Amino acid sequence: MQYESEQTNDERSLGDLFSQLMQDLSTLVRQEVNLARTELTQKASKVGKDAGMMAAGGIVAYTGVLAIVAAIVLMLVRVGMPAWGAALLVGVVIAAVGGYLVKKGMEALKSDNLAPKETMKTLKEDARWLKEQMS
Repeated sequence: MQYESEQTNDERSLGDLFSQLMQDLSTLVRQEVNLARTELTQKASKVGKDAGMMAAGGIVAYTGVLAIVAAIVLMLVRVGMPAWGAALLVGVVIAAVGGYLVKKGMEALKSDNLAPKETMKTLKEDARWLKEQMS
């Protein structure tokens, strides 16, 4: 004698099979959400550390640039340029270099794909699995 819980797939009703499929799908969705959360947390942590390092480096570099800018302005004044003209010329050059660096930094951030790649891959696999189960 077979118990109802021991029925083979051939003996199970369509309702039982559909119920099992929905349970499996529910479990799968929860697992995918957990994977996405884990992956995004890891990526956010890496981005945060990288941004902190960039900020520290930027502060140190900024103080060095200020000293160099002052030295260049003083050098131009020494060779006969008016102080305001020397400061303006150096300021324009520094602003152009800064704009270029900001543009390059923005491009680098855009190219770094922060999407949860593993989650997207497994979601595609899950969609294929679900299609197979439904057919």
